[in-house]
Amino acid sequence: MVDLRTLTVQSILYENDRESIVRAAEATANSAKIAISAGSIAGWALVLGDCGAVATLDEQAIERIKAGVEMSGGTFIHEVFGQNLGHGGGHNRLAPLTESELLLFLNPDAVLAPNTIQSLVEVMTEAVGVVDGRQLPLEHPKDFDQATGETSWASGACSLTSRRAFEAVSGFDHETFFLYCDDVDYSWRLKLAGFDVRHEPSARVFHDKRLEVTGDIIASSAEVYYSAEAGLLLAHKYSQFDIVAAILAAFHDSSEEHLLRAAGEFERRRSAGSLPASLDPDHAVGQFINGNYAVHRY
Repeated sequence: MVDLRTLTVQSILYENDRESIVRAAEATANSAKIAISAGSIAGWALVLGDCGAVATLDEQAIERIKAGVEMSGGTFIHEVFGQNLGHGGGHNRLAPLTESELLLFLNPDAVLAPNTIQSLVEVMTEAVGVVDGRQLPLEHPKDFDQATGETSWASGACSLTSRRAFEAVSGFDHETFFLYCDDVDYSWRLKLAGFDVRHEPSARVFHDKRLEVTGDIIASSAEVYYSAEAGLLLAHKYSQFDIVAAILAAFHDSSEEHLLRAAGEFERRRSAGSLPASLDPDHAVGQFINGNYAVHRY
């Protein structure tokens, strides 16, 4: 007998394109409706948290989203934070607004395939802490076990977790990670707590990424800086002190402003005693491989 559970889909807005948010909400509503029809979930809610200095959604967009959600049997909550809480901070703020058994973290411009919610929920057993979907058109290269789906970490662009697991590790570490690596850290803390981390290829999500002519993903200045800062903080938190020293040396030798700034911020936190407590001294879960946090397939 299928255990019917309730679901909350959470997205954090920050100056995103309005039409992209509406399109993503419509696809989410359709995927939730199909999951309800299939008996995978009993009910659902869409919760949007807005970190923008100026409201991202106008009344017309809010009404369009609300109508689509309610037609699919869901409820809609729109929360305006009045400040930029970052990715993990925003999700932590939204989670107590509902009481659902399951939480789906989803980028506001990520478009779910019709069966994605159903596919993710089917993986969510008591042993699984978090499971992520397959990003298209550019798959994430991190490796996963083809038989079990076991993987190093689950991407916050589209990942399903149980509220039980979320509360067991106190959610995201937003005090340490403003953007980037908070999903890696969440996954690794779940593993340390005894949960499994999975990847489900049948749970497809369109995650719009644009490429340079070199094949590299086009990144904003914020993405470039915060990924550099987060890499240092993650290495420290998971007791990779030799890697921290090597990264700091490389950043200080660089002429790139964002790398020098990231090194300075790390050293400021270290001097202030505000770095996170270090975990995983035996390196049981943390993977630091050629600048990545998992073995990569390509």
